[in-house]
Amino acid sequence: MGGDHAPHELVAGAVHATRELGVRVVLVGQPRPIYEALQAHGAADEIPIVRAEETVGMDEGALATLRRPRSSVAVACHLVRRGDAAAVVSAGSTAAVVATGRLRLRGQPGVLRPAIAVTLPTLPEPTVLLDAGATADVKPEMLVQFAQLGAAYAETALGIPHPRVGLLTIGSETEKGNKVTRRAHELLATTPGLDFAGNVEGHDLLTGKVHVIVTDGFTGNVALKTMEGSVRYTLAELREAINASRPARLGALLQRGALRRLARRLDPEQYGGAVLLGLNGTVVIAHGASKARAIASACAFAASLAARGVVARVGERLAAHRPHHRLW
Repeated sequence: MGGDHAPHELVAGAVHATRELGVRVVLVGQPRPIYEALQAHGAADEIPIVRAEETVGMDEGALATLRRPRSSVAVACHLVRRGDAAAVVSAGSTAAVVATGRLRLRGQPGVLRPAIAVTLPTLPEPTVLLDAGATADVKPEMLVQFAQLGAAYAETALGIPHPRVGLLTIGSETEKGNKVTRRAHELLATTPGLDFAGNVEGHDLLTGKVHVIVTDGFTGNVALKTMEGSVRYTLAELREAINASRPARLGALLQRGALRRLARRLDPEQYGGAVLLGLNGTVVIAHGASKARAIASACAFAASLAARGVVARVGERLAAHRPHHRLW
């Protein structure tokens, strides 16, 4: 029931995920509009519906989860907690999803704040950016925690054996940044089990310089949306340049394979969403503007994470590298 195009685009995405991608989906929300949307696709008998009469609006924050304990996202988290579902996918209010996940699924041992991890399409290996919006105000110790989560995720979900970690700030020098990042740099440099590569800057986000980029949720969200806007602008300008003349169109025709691969790699709908790390359950947060294809990708992404037991493996990795003293 969450998202700018709910429930019709979300139902369409669920139908696509079920029929084309082989994902078993349960739709949680108000039965009547969901059933009508399923009927439009001839899928009323294919996908079960779990009733949740309450919804959280896109403009509502974390407190809405307390006012609406029977919201669709709360019921979905409850299904995961009791083992009736393997993962939650939501395109609703990020603040509400994060707050509900913390309340219903609880944090993994040693994790006080979850982090939203986004996989950036860098080469030759992907880069994990976190936090992308779960916690705007952080302490240095939380950034160390995010680094542990990101390294564990890169190792277990992306198959990177020794992920390098970078701290996003305003300069590569150790002394650059504000009080939080300078202190975080000191802690990261002495944290056992982390391959800390030092500071990275905004222009390093898509270079593949490190495998994990750590920052607070405010900065990470701004950086992510700036990249999304830049990619959209660049692709639009590229299309306009290609269509500007006959020689340009001919050149594009000769390079159509490479151009298609580039567009596919930079298309956010291919990735489906971001994963909320640090909880006792798989939670994937899709973009609020997601349409059917993005929702189908998010369902496939969540199913893949659940099938590989990424949550348990991240927990094991965290436990193995947890310091004896209390760091956070």
